[in-house]
Formats: sequence, C-alpha cells, structure tokens
Amino acid sequence: MDGTRPKGPLGRAVPRRDGRDKTTGRTRYTDDHRLPGLLYASVVNSTTAHARIVSIDAARAEALPGVRGVFTGRDFPQRLGLYLGDKPALAVDRVRYSGEPLAAVVADDEVTARQAASLIKVTWEELPVIASPTEALLPEAPLLHPDLAEYVHIPAIFPEPGTNIAHHSRIRKGDAASALATADLVIQGSFGFPPRDHAALEPRVAIARITSDGTVVIRTASQSPYGVRGIMSRVFGIPPGKLVVEVAEVGGGFGGKAGIQLEPLAYLLSREMGGRPVRVMNSREQDMTASPGGPGLEARVKLGARKEGALLAAEIEFFFDSGGYADYAVNVSRAAAYASTGPYAIPHVTTDSYCVYTNHPFATAFRGFGHIELSFAVERAMDLLAQGLGMDPVEIRRKNAIRQGDTTPSRDELDANTGNLRECLDRVVRHIGWQRQDSPPPEQPNSPGPNREMIRDHLVRARGVSCYWKAPAIPTFTDAGAMVTFNDDGSVNVITGAVEMGQGIHTGLAQITAEALGIDLSMVHVVREVMTDRAPHDWTSAASRTLFMVGRAVLAAVGDAVDQIKRVASAPLRAPEEDLEVSQGRVFLRDDPSWGLPLAEVVLGYVYPNGNAIGGPVIGRGKYIARHLSHIDPETGEGRPGLEWTLGALGVEVELDLRDGTFRVLKSVCSMDVGRVINPVIARGQVVGAMAMGIGYATRESFLFDQRGRVINGKLRDYKLLRYGEHPRYVVDFVETPQGDGPFGARGLGEQGIIGVPGALSSALSRAAGYQLDRLPLTPEYLWTILKGGEADDTLP
Repeated sequence: MDGTRPKGPLGRAVPRRDGRDKTTGRTRYTDDHRLPGLLYASVVNSTTAHARIVSIDAARAEALPGVRGVFTGRDFPQRLGLYLGDKPALAVDRVRYSGEPLAAVVADDEVTARQAASLIKVTWEELPVIASPTEALLPEAPLLHPDLAEYVHIPAIFPEPGTNIAHHSRIRKGDAASALATADLVIQGSFGFPPRDHAALEPRVAIARITSDGTVVIRTASQSPYGVRGIMSRVFGIPPGKLVVEVAEVGGGFGGKAGIQLEPLAYLLSREMGGRPVRVMNSREQDMTASPGGPGLEARVKLGARKEGALLAAEIEFFFDSGGYADYAVNVSRAAAYASTGPYAIPHVTTDSYCVYTNHPFATAFRGFGHIELSFAVERAMDLLAQGLGMDPVEIRRKNAIRQGDTTPSRDELDANTGNLRECLDRVVRHIGWQRQDSPPPEQPNSPGPNREMIRDHLVRARGVSCYWKAPAIPTFTDAGAMVTFNDDGSVNVITGAVEMGQGIHTGLAQITAEALGIDLSMVHVVREVMTDRAPHDWTSAASRTLFMVGRAVLAAVGDAVDQIKRVASAPLRAPEEDLEVSQGRVFLRDDPSWGLPLAEVVLGYVYPNGNAIGGPVIGRGKYIARHLSHIDPETGEGRPGLEWTLGALGVEVELDLRDGTFRVLKSVCSMDVGRVINPVIARGQVVGAMAMGIGYATRESFLFDQRGRVINGKLRDYKLLRYGEHPRYVVDFVETPQGDGPFGARGLGEQGIIGVPGALSSALSRAAGYQLDRLPLTPEYLWTILKGGEADDTLP
C-alpha cells in the first residue's frame, strides 16, 4: 500500500456502529423477532438443591385451555454438554441444584404457559446437599454423578469416575517440593471466591422451528452459533447442513452465553409441536438461578522465595465450584492451571486444578475465564510474601515479572510478542501515587505508613496493586473465517461469524477493513447478523480472541480481494499486477497514481468501451487458525495452550471508615499492553466496563445460599449490583508493544480489565484495615468483623 496515503481510521475514536440503534431502542434482539404461529414455553424449576424426583403431577396443567403439551425429562433423556455430556435438557429422576429445569409447558400464549407451569406438582425425596468443593471431596460425600464413567467427553478433559471431580488438571514444572525446602521464606494461604451471576442485560432466550424440508432453525442469544450447531448436530443426529443457528444482536454475554443452554429444549419442544416455532425464555430469576453463573473457587497457594525476593517455587491447589453440571467450568479449571502462577517467572511449579461437582447452580464461562479467581489468590499470596520479606509489594512484582525467554507453568517459552509488564506496572504506580514500602505495613489500623494515610481519626486512605495476565483458553484448532463482497458503488460488505454483544467488534472489523483497503470508513458495511448457513465458520465470540482471529481472517479476505482487483484491472490499465495499488476507492499505477480506475468499475467486472467484459464479482475469502498450539500433557501439564498473552497491572485507592467497615473506591487504574489500539474509545470502554464489574464482584456481588443449598438472592433487588454514583474515577493507560501476528499488531483486551481488580482492591483494604483479607466479597460486614477482632462469618453476604 502507498505509504503516503491519508491517515486511515485505525487508531481513531470512531463512534460505535451499533450505538445509535441501541440508545434509541431500534436494535432488534432475539425476543423482538415474532414468527407466525409462535408457541410459548414455560419451564418448571426445582425448588430444592438435591433430591430424587418421586413424581410429577401435570394433570391440572394439561387440562388448562390453550395448553399444547407438558413434558418432563423422561421425554428427553439425551445428555448434553460442551466438553462433558452430563446434563439433560430437563432433569431425569434427580435434580442436582435448586433452579434446575424439570418440566416444560407449551401453550398458545405466555400467560397460559406460566399459569399451567404453576399448577404442576412435584413430589421429592430430599438427598444430602454438597455445599462446597472441599465438602464434595470428603469420603462421605454423596456422588452427584454415579454414571460419570459413562459420560462422553472430549480428550482434553479428565474426569475421575467414582468421585465428584469432573476434571483434574496437573502442572508439574521442575521440582517444587525440593525448591521450597531450600527457600529462605515460604508463605501459604487459603483464599475464597464465591459463585456469582453475569447480570447481562438480555436474559437467555431461544426460538426454534422446523421447516417443511426438515431444516431446524434456531434463533438464539448466543455467543457461539457454530458451537450450538455442532453440539446439537452431534447429540440429536441432525446433519449440520439441516441445522441453522441465527444470532442477531446479543444483549451482553460475559461468557454466560458461550455454551449451549436453552437451544436444545426449544428444539425438542418444537419437534413435539410438529415443527411450529417455540420460544423458551428465562425470567430474570431463572436467568440467575436456573442458567449458569460464574464458578466459585477455593484456593491454596504456597510460595517460596530467596530473601532478595526472587521466586523459587509454587505449590497451588484450585478447587472450582462447578455446581450440578460441568458445562464450561471444566475448561475454566483447565485454563486456570496453565496460568496458575499469574504473570510471574517461577522455575518450579506444582499445580492441581480441580473442577468439582456441588449442589450449587452450575457454572460456565465468565469474563476472565478463571483468571480473575486465580489472580485474587496469587496476588494475595504475593502480598503475604512481600510482607514476610519486608519488601515493597510493587518491587517484588517487578522483580519477578514474566518476560520474553521466561516459561509459563506449562513450560511454554514466551517470545517477542509478550507484552511489557514492567512498563504497565510503572504506569500504574505513577497514576496512583504509590510510595515505596520497604518494611511490613503497620499492624494497627490507626497507624500511618507508606500507601496508607489517616484522613481523620477514623478515616484511612490506602492503595493496592496487582498484576495479571491472560491467554485465550481455546482448542488447538480454533478457527475464524471472513468474506468480503462489493456493491455497485465500490463499497464493501464484510461477512463473519463474529457476534456483536456490546463489545464493539463490528466497528473494529470495519476499521481494520477500511485501513487495509485504504477507503473511507463509510464505505464499509459489516453484516450484523450471523447465520450459520451463510457466514464463514467461527469458533465462538469469546476468550478475547475475536478481534485477533477474526481480524486476521478479515485482513486475509481483503488481501484476496485486492489480488482479484489487481488481476482484473491489470488488463485495461495495461500494467503488471505487482505495479498496481488499491487505495482511496481506486486501483492505480503505483508510479503514476493518475493512471487508474475507480473500484466501482472493477469489483463487479470491468466492461470495455466496446461492451466486452472481463472478471466478475470480486469475492474475497480469508481464514485464520490458531497456530503452533498443542495439547496439554495430562500428567505434567506441558504444552502450548495459549495463543497470545495480554499482560497488565492494576491499582486502586480506597477510603475506609474504621468505625463500621464501610468504604469507597476512589480510583481504579488499569494499564495493559494491548499491542496496538484499534479504537481508543471502544478499547477504553471495554476496560472501564471490566473494572466496574471487577469492583462489583470484589465488594458485593455473590450468590448467598441457605443451609439447603438454595440461592436466596436470586433477584436483582437482592443481588447487589454496582450502581450509578458508586463508581470511582477510572484511568486507563495502554502500552503498545505490537503483537507480531495480530491484526496491525493488536491483541485481545476484552476480559483483562476485570482480572486484577479483586487482588488490588483486597490489597488496598488489607493495608487500610491492618489485616490480610483472604476471601471475597469484601463487604462492610466482613471488614467490620475483622476490625472488631472477630472471626469472619462465612454466611455473611
């Protein structure tokens, strides 16, 4: 391309393409699509966490006018699962969590369906409840899945039949036990992170129908249209070409819509209704308790170091709370294993990461994909280590920050694409005004010290820092495809499988396309709806890999289109293809830009003055597949599972009232190495949104359970989201060390802003309170108990 052309749209803060429609209410989400003859389903959910289903009496429901049918798990016994096939569409004989779907009513209208569902009576035989991962591993714990050995699973997942372990990942790098024996200091701690909800604006919904030729069409709010198609094809024996998944705009995902959830039930009910369209849609309470949330974690971390602060070894145990079924949680625990040390170079590592069945609502992918949980545990341990060594917490992180040439826990050597963690840490330190701390923090809450100032006799201000990293937890064969076509005026259509769910991906892809073609952004049209029978295959819109991989596919498609344009134009321009350039809506001779043609005269075929025509419609095709990844060795954990690592640091400043444990987050600063910023406004919005979520989960958002394992805050009025007026000042500072194989040097950033928040916030509040906090959420009740010298009550919200 001509280096003298005007500056393109890359790196510019162009407005989001979906912004106006969303703010004016014109965007059509899944439930806005109404089909002729639509029937409505209402699901009956379990009110107990663990029980044998003795009977389901649906007689009164079936007798209600307008009811088309009532169905139970006995009607649909197939087991489904993304990685491990353990979950039926409706519970069969047994429920494993409170909220589990166990019956469904199909009726002519929504009111009738709900009324009929309320008439169904279920008789239970209560069974013992498993309330935590460690409880699930006790010898006397009941087996939640006695048939685990019979379940189909992918080769990368290692369930342990005869236990409640759905998956076990091992990391064996060096000799951690021997290295710990030689360390000058060894610290250890136990840390807790509770289950929680995604709280996406749009609840989960799916509408299924079967056409006259037998094609199954599913319109759904999903991050993974091709994943839904693949699983349903495999489980129900539907040929992929006869199963179409349609996804329009999705109202937030955060990982919660990355798996397969309501789609199978919608299909099964449509099949029973002779192919008529059937809608299955969660209420907000169902979305919080029947559908999956984020996994909880119980962690044990042991670190050993030299007296000057160099890390020698780590022994780590993660116990992820999968709830009643495995879903994405098995891969979450797997991803946590190979990133288990955080972004630190540690030569000897032993990690055991378990995904454990409990009687909590089942868990799935969640923004950060296990890294927010592991980061909290590791960062708390790093603060304990700094305290024990009398070192500055920032300095010990800088000293051990991973960089090119170091190896990850899975022994993958980082290359030149690795970002600059030290620079990120330095920027955070400057933004929050960190003061070097070379001695342990004061033990008394009312004592001043570095990064801890008394504002009044009861009010203390403190700062905390953390570091984080993440690579996409993806299959080794993860792919992305793209197509570009042209219109009569030379404008371009971009067709991909990327799902827009609020992250601004379609705007980013438009900028990449316009930059690569050298055309105005207004000439690029990104197709906003994904249909699996029309869009090129794409693994899923998750894992912070969409811009990276789909962006690469789009660049390849543009390159293919440019080659075709040059091939056609070379004849009328009487010039070799290699001497032509495409930019500013023209194809022209590089050495004489005045000699050229408008793209509009070439992209659909060139017509000579005498009427002869050559070429034809230009259709650019592009693809990208994850390169050089490998499977993880099941015994040692050795392998290369990460496509590209995004590294960063985060700092917070808090103000704590020592009288009652209430506090304010004053400032939250995030610096990450993103390779290259495609759109600064969208990038900042992603990071600020992630930080806001992180503050919510660190300080208040979590599920509360009664003694029978039932969620007691499964409504938005009880589940305490961060509200307007409660946010701190957000600062985002990007470092740009180009990713060599990323689109224009960019790497993923959608999840990373959330990862470091709990670690930094707990560090700041620990410094303010004079006590090392070890569990989330950091509620005023928890802090008040600590400040009064009592033991924290785990039942507190």
